[in-house]
Amino acid sequence: MWRMARPRKPLLSRDRIVEVAGSLVDAEGLEAVSTRRLAAALGVSGPSLYNHFRTKDEILEAVADAVSARVDLSMFDEGNGRGWRAALHDWAHSYRDALSDHPNIVPVLARGPGRRPAGLRVADAVFGAMTAAGWPPAHATRIGALMRYFILGSAVASFATGFVDDEAAYDPAEYPHLGQAHLLAERRREVDEGAFETGLTALLDGLALQYAALPEA
Repeated sequence: MWRMARPRKPLLSRDRIVEVAGSLVDAEGLEAVSTRRLAAALGVSGPSLYNHFRTKDEILEAVADAVSARVDLSMFDEGNGRGWRAALHDWAHSYRDALSDHPNIVPVLARGPGRRPAGLRVADAVFGAMTAAGWPPAHATRIGALMRYFILGSAVASFATGFVDDEAAYDPAEYPHLGQAHLLAERRREVDEGAFETGLTALLDGLALQYAALPEA
């Protein structure tokens, strides 16, 4: 009697589930993820997913953490020679770049890091770098929150594509200042990236003023 050889590698893994779930989120949004849909995409039975994740929320948390893991934190390493402002600037761009490829997962990230390892590493790196630079802990906490609000907000949607590319849609009699709004969509990258950099510079300028006003230890 012949017996079927067991596969050398498991048919399913946490990483594979996260990869497929992430693709579904990217393509169709958070609601597209279900155990039935995932099992079908993975070619396995639904119950087999529970050997790796107990709930759909756990899967989405893991997808979110996989995105957080792509954020560069090297600018916060000790001895790299960057000041706190330059480090925040570079980190903000790295974080936004990671999110811009996966905007549908932003609502999960907006809940906070919870117990997600990569998300906690991000929070720890920012807080640690700010306190090491001389910011009081309370200020460092607020800086981390402020930056997260700004970066996540920028990744939720594009300002430029919020306007249709039909010139007739914006009657100058009703919207006298939107005569060029129909051109924004085709300049999405220039508009959205420019807006992000403008806002980031304003935030960092304001923080620099507060930093200069801190009492000397």
